[in-house]
Parts: sequence; C-alpha cells; structure tokens
Amino acid sequence: MKKEKSCGAVVYKYENNQLYILILKMKLGHFSIPKGHVENNETELETTLREIKEETNLDVIVDTNFREKITYSPYEGITKDVIFFVASYQSGLIKEQKSEVENAFWVLAKDACSYLTHQSDRDVVHSAIQYITKRKEA
Repeated sequence: MKKEKSCGAVVYKYENNQLYILILKMKLGHFSIPKGHVENNETELETTLREIKEETNLDVIVDTNFREKITYSPYEGITKDVIFFVASYQSGLIKEQKSEVENAFWVLAKDACSYLTHQSDRDVVHSAIQYITKRKEA
C-alpha cells in the first residue's frame, strides 16, 4: 500500500464582524479548500503555506493548534493522509492557480459547508469554524 500526504488549511477572515471561509472550485469540478502534496522534505506548515500561496496568491498566518487529519484512498493501492490547519487571511488579492483552480471565493461561514463536495471537507470546515469562533470569543 502506497502512502501519500497532503496539507492545507481552512482559510478565514473577518469582515464587518462576519466570519468568511475561502472556498475553491477546482478544475476537476469539485469544491474544496486549499491543500496539496508535501514536496521533498517540507514540514506540514511549509506545505500548507506554499499550497495556499500557489492556489490563491493569499498571504496567511497558519494556526497549528488546530490540526485535523483525514485519511482516504484516492485510488486502489494508495492511502492518503491530509492534514488541515486553520489560517487567517492577512493580505493579497485572490489570483487562482489556473492549472488547478477554476475559482476561489469567500463565503459566509454559515454557508461554507453547503458548497463543499466531500463530507470529509465539510467535517473539517465545521470543526474549524467552531474552533475559530471559540477563539474569537475567548
């Protein structure tokens, strides 16, 4: 069984005291959040920052205190772990990585899960929203 690993994050921002989540519509047709394969000897944090920058052009601060792992089999004989963090938007204008991302856009947190194609992504985003809002209230 071959193992693969990807890392990414639930990217968020507050605007007018409303929480927004970044959603990606991928070229393959599904809706997701930023993530991608670990390259060479990258750390999980390095992979996450690189993938967000490559896919969206945004600068973020990653919070590694939130860390969720999902595992699935994308193809027969392959097991893939995906590590997710939360990341707060800092700066930059969205510029999609045209080879992979058709569109990237902000949605209100309460609507974010309804856009996502895969249940595992919905579960991660739901947990991340709970984490983000608890931290804001603290």
